[in-house]
Amino acid sequence: MQNILVLIVVFGIMIFATNEIFSQEMSLATFQETAQVLIDKSISQNVSASITLQSTSIQEIKIPSELEQRIRENDRISAVTLTNQNQCILGVDNDSCILINVKRDPADKNFLQIQNSTLRISEQFIDEINEVFDTNAEFHSTFIHTNDETSRALETSGVISGRGTISAVYTMPMEDTASMYEKISAILIPKVIRESGGFYDVAQNLSTQENSKMTFSIIPTENKSLLQLKLSVDYPQTAPTINEVNPLKFLKTDELKRSKYFSSGFYPLNSILQVVILSPDETNISDVKGNIIPAQLIDGEKIPIEITKPGWIFDPAEGTRIQGKYIFGETTSVNAEKLIFSIGGNQLQTPKTNETSFDESTIVVIIITIVAIAAAIFYLKGYKK
Repeated sequence: MQNILVLIVVFGIMIFATNEIFSQEMSLATFQETAQVLIDKSISQNVSASITLQSTSIQEIKIPSELEQRIRENDRISAVTLTNQNQCILGVDNDSCILINVKRDPADKNFLQIQNSTLRISEQFIDEINEVFDTNAEFHSTFIHTNDETSRALETSGVISGRGTISAVYTMPMEDTASMYEKISAILIPKVIRESGGFYDVAQNLSTQENSKMTFSIIPTENKSLLQLKLSVDYPQTAPTINEVNPLKFLKTDELKRSKYFSSGFYPLNSILQVVILSPDETNISDVKGNIIPAQLIDGEKIPIEITKPGWIFDPAEGTRIQGKYIFGETTSVNAEKLIFSIGGNQLQTPKTNETSFDESTIVVIIITIVAIAAAIFYLKGYKK
């Protein structure tokens, strides 16, 4: 009888401990909010700030399931993009665009064949796309992408503008970004996400800024489509004088809050701030005001081994292309002061980690982290199958 009581007590303790472990377990949602600041001292001399809301769920970014499936199952479509970017393609000026990007058929040997082949595909979709976006875009031209110099410079894959891609270009009158973002986000983003604030509120505020532009992309993958709504602002010729980096200055906010959409669980990797610095000369990160998260080098990439605490991961922290990612951990917001760091100065001293301390649960966290961070920086690096 005593042994039975002991077993019952032990079993109860195990259940309690298991519940405690799983109550703190990290989760990943299909919805992702990413803030990005690109400081380009090397090519354009501009600073670009953007907010990207993305998901692979058509419940979180609402695209008709039949349309999404048809686009994804057409093996020649690489992307569908709606944008009010100036000169969305060479030859288009002061118009908003819908681009249906098609992979070139090797059997097409001249421009007429390429054009006809591309239009046969794009015309199957443009009417339904116009209906979904409440637009009236009309055919303008086809454009053959002959190089991917910009993609190489920014380490993008060239899905939208790479060699071997042909764009069927449909245009409509230019719409100001604030009204266009409000309309498109109301169509695409469910009310529960819009009312949860977070990065969405930052994007809505940025949409009223001069030089702000909006882009929505459908990028088909093997089983699902990546759906991305991006609001970006350019600050021309501001990069050369920047030595102290204050990311939130370019996002026009003093505090970056996570979406309350993630409040039901622990989703530390679904809200990420990324800063990229392109420099013509070797430089480094220094004087970081906030925390630096301990990280381990896994397959050549720094992966955090502590995701409950907020802080930066710089990978690399020196060179001609520097990248920092800020993770919120268990916190829900960060103010501007904690995100400031400098370029140049004394080299960054990163926290040392115990390389022998990995257990099975840590390895699982690392694997999940790799996937999540890859998703978070998807838009900047581009899509690579």
